[in-house]
Amino acid sequence: MGKRLEFFFDCSSPWTYLAFTRVHDLVDRTGAKIEWRPILVGGVFNAVNQEVYERRAKPDPRKAAYYAKDLADWARFAGIEIGRPPVFPVNSVRAMRGALVALDEGKLVPYATAVFEAYWGDLEDISQPDVLGRVAARVGYDATTFLGRIEEGVVKDRLRANTDELIERGGFGSPTMFVDGGDIYFGNDRLPLVEAALMRGS
Repeated sequence: MGKRLEFFFDCSSPWTYLAFTRVHDLVDRTGAKIEWRPILVGGVFNAVNQEVYERRAKPDPRKAAYYAKDLADWARFAGIEIGRPPVFPVNSVRAMRGALVALDEGKLVPYATAVFEAYWGDLEDISQPDVLGRVAARVGYDATTFLGRIEEGVVKDRLRANTDELIERGGFGSPTMFVDGGDIYFGNDRLPLVEAALMRGS
């Protein structure tokens, strides 16, 4: 029986963009079955990780300088562009509801890629409906129809349920990954450990 990898994520995180970019090759190498689980990371922070806001308000200058270097190094390594969006943090609730719509139609990967690129590469404000409509159109959606679907109650409830589930299972940010249901890993830099876990016993 193949290994299972759950990938809980929010497109508003640059580290998630890195992990999302790199996880595809990992899945190919391990033969794992990946399950994409869109969440709202702000909901996670509000519930269990509010110190994130304090660190953002009062950053240590040394850590901030290294953070910027580290992120640039990782982006170069992964072959993607990660800029400094003028709107950060961004309200990603519409974008992540859209991820659920895309997931249902087999378009999660191209849609999430387009959202990541729009926000971190093109520095667009993905909280704005007109921006998100253009992003959805890039992967084949009619913008008006798409924006209507993400306002449906069932889609809102699913995003909330995914977020609550991650909190209940011990998660505190994005990306959070689970191997075979219970083995938790957090962050882009944990991907080698995720791969090792997926390879064990395979």
